[in-house]
Amino acid sequence: MYDMKHLNKLGDLGKNAEIAMKAFQEFDKVALEDGAIPKKYKELIAIAVALTTQCPYCLEIHEKKAEDAGATKEELAEVTFISAALRAGAAVVHGTHIM
Repeated sequence: MYDMKHLNKLGDLGKNAEIAMKAFQEFDKVALEDGAIPKKYKELIAIAVALTTQCPYCLEIHEKKAEDAGATKEELAEVTFISAALRAGAAVVHGTHIM
């Protein structure tokens, strides 16, 4: 099901919803460019979110962009455990609803 080749179909998606696709692409570009938060940190945040949502496409895309922006393997490893801690923490605190 998850094959990076599916991303080749983004053009078809865009042809069928051109205005929305262009707006999304511009929003995505602006959201991830350097700003108050440097690009490297934005890419690390994107990886943390992708690990949490478990999106293999985002993981592959943002891992490359994070490394290109200067992220180290150590930073990628820490991001992994931050994501794991937040996911586990959410399960624990949601457990209060069943107490």
